[in-house]
Amino acid sequence: MTIRVLLADDQALLRSAFRVLVDSEPDMQVVGEASDGAEAVRLAKEERADVVLMDIRMPGTDGLAATRMISTDPSLAHVRIVILTTFEVDDYVVQSLRAGASGFLGKGSEPDELLNAIRIAAGGEALLSPAATKGLIARFLAQGDADDGRDPARTERLEALTVREREVLVQVAGGHSNDEIAERLEVSPLTVKTHVNRAMAKLGARDRAQLVVIAYESGLVRPRVE
Repeated sequence: MTIRVLLADDQALLRSAFRVLVDSEPDMQVVGEASDGAEAVRLAKEERADVVLMDIRMPGTDGLAATRMISTDPSLAHVRIVILTTFEVDDYVVQSLRAGASGFLGKGSEPDELLNAIRIAAGGEALLSPAATKGLIARFLAQGDADDGRDPARTERLEALTVREREVLVQVAGGHSNDEIAERLEVSPLTVKTHVNRAMAKLGARDRAQLVVIAYESGLVRPRVE
């Protein structure tokens, strides 16, 4: 299947470069370009995009607002958003993850990293570039007002998880793959995948990136203090 990619960035030159790169892959196709968030939301619907490469800072409706609109629209539940940012150490990045993004990538990343990011997001996996560690996200989640953007109900919803699902969730928040988790817990990768899917359903998470956010915000996993 061809991954349908939407480019959302206010810099035409950058969009053009991304288009050439994406369209050079046999399993990908750029189906639209947006210069602001509102246009990105509209095109995501019209062009049936699978993955949106979303810049955060755009005129009018910014990438953060657009991410919220897409992630809360039931008709766009299949759409995955990868945030593109100049500075990976950015509080907006975490807000984007909370808003429903699948992950983020620095604009200075290598071409292969960008293409891999699209494939990972399309597959429903959590995406964090090599420079953007889970610890970085955890640090931002621990900053600011404890009530800022947090959902107290998530802590209560953890009660619905089985002991094994909690164990798997902790491992997911640690950035481990299904195969790595399977080895750590001495179960099969298929069993891990089942637990992950059940945890996502019970916690209302769109993908693994959302599981990471929930794990930290609920207090199940504590940020490391350097």
